[in-house]
Amino acid sequence: MEPMIELKKVSRIYRVGGEKVYALNRASIRIDKGEFVSIIGPSGSGKSTLMNIIGCLDVASRGQYILDGTPIGDYSENELAHVRNEKIGFVFQNFNLIAKLTAEENVELPLIYQGLKKSERKERVQKALERVDLTKRRMHLPTELSGGQQQRVAIARAIATHPSLILADEPTGNLDSKTSREIMEIFHELHAQGNTIVLITHDDEVAKQAKRIVHIRDGRLEEVTNADQVDRDGRIVC
Repeated sequence: MEPMIELKKVSRIYRVGGEKVYALNRASIRIDKGEFVSIIGPSGSGKSTLMNIIGCLDVASRGQYILDGTPIGDYSENELAHVRNEKIGFVFQNFNLIAKLTAEENVELPLIYQGLKKSERKERVQKALERVDLTKRRMHLPTELSGGQQQRVAIARAIATHPSLILADEPTGNLDSKTSREIMEIFHELHAQGNTIVLITHDDEVAKQAKRIVHIRDGRLEEVTNADQVDRDGRIVC
């Protein structure tokens, strides 16, 4: 299996009052193409920093990050922006939809940045909205949609670019339990179709739905747990 993500002894160091603070401390991990991995840790554990580096929103102070075979440690901000737009589909806790755009327009926006022709954009948007069962709401503004529907739009926007990696940051954090299960079902379907998914969460029950669980604490990846014996409701299967 080919690696999608390789972090090799990655540290992210900030200076606070003249002292070094390690948000990440020599973190190493390999995630192969087609894997579904959750990264779980409490507030302040370093998981947001890890997400930012994996998502090319930040760069490591030390160590090496290879994404889909490409070392990106020396990339400029413009080059990182290109990688984000071409290779990564983001799903955020707060949805990050543009309030003045319809669901359809929100999904189309990254395709415009990619420079795709209008006909191809239209086809991709239609397929992405169909995939999350939201075609009938395509002309609605975010304020006219429920939280679960807004997250579906965000997922459609993420997959419309045909990314190499789907990176989800607390995707169920603002949703009730029923809607959370529906959103996680979409991630399971995307994984079954071959997508690589990395899910950042503080929720044990959400984390257990991935095939692998990576624990992060104090900037260190302390443990990798095989979750094959945990069912999608978080129960141990004998």
